[in-house]
Amino acid sequence: MKKLLLILTFIFSLPQAADAFSVNHDFTVFIGPFNASQTSFMYALTPQSYAVASKVKTFGLFDTLYPFEAKYATTGHIKNGNLETSSYKYQSQSRFSKRKKELIYNEQGIPVYRISSKNDKEKKIEITPNPENNQTTDLQTVFAELARQYNQLKFCDSRMEVFDGKRRFDIIFKDEGKEELLPNQYSPYTGTASKCSMYIDKLGSEGDDLLWQFTSDRPIYFWILADEKSGIPFIARVEVEDTPLGKMKIYTNKATIEE
Repeated sequence: MKKLLLILTFIFSLPQAADAFSVNHDFTVFIGPFNASQTSFMYALTPQSYAVASKVKTFGLFDTLYPFEAKYATTGHIKNGNLETSSYKYQSQSRFSKRKKELIYNEQGIPVYRISSKNDKEKKIEITPNPENNQTTDLQTVFAELARQYNQLKFCDSRMEVFDGKRRFDIIFKDEGKEELLPNQYSPYTGTASKCSMYIDKLGSEGDDLLWQFTSDRPIYFWILADEKSGIPFIARVEVEDTPLGKMKIYTNKATIEE
């Protein structure tokens, strides 16, 4: 069930125009009947650089049944208004498997090597130059690009290309209107929110990880609110209607914003 939890890496913050700031979310994650995970996601931006980091860890009874922990980290530069990845790292630990992946980029933000390991057996593979891959980026940088777009234009609609070092796929974001978030015991954030959806277009590729578990007919929904003090937008809730264990619901129990 660790694949279900990797979806949490899709969660991102949505910043307001500022010279330098960071937004950190603390999430409570429910999968079906389980209070499944405590998760965090951080996004930071300066005029010349950006960083995105997330951490996922199973919780309570779900941790006993499906123990899983993962960390993701991306850094990059902003050049002529474009976001260029400079590093991407991922590591995870489940009951029986330990995995790591790192993408090495050149000065133009193009991936040139993929280093991966499973249970400490490491492989380093040179990535063959391909014009299609040169136009893509890593998944977390896509979220940074969407954050900037939403901040400037106040809509989600977009299609962005991703290359994970092996496969290329598209992320499709759509606006879904406005909805009122009502009070509940898991999150203090309520009010009129912008609802957006995210779809995965596999582009004909096959695979066995999360990105091939959620296709265009199984969207991920998220709701955006604005911080009352700073006006900076943030994710208040996330929902996936169908997983093997039932509906997944993610609540922001704390959003920390620093300018």
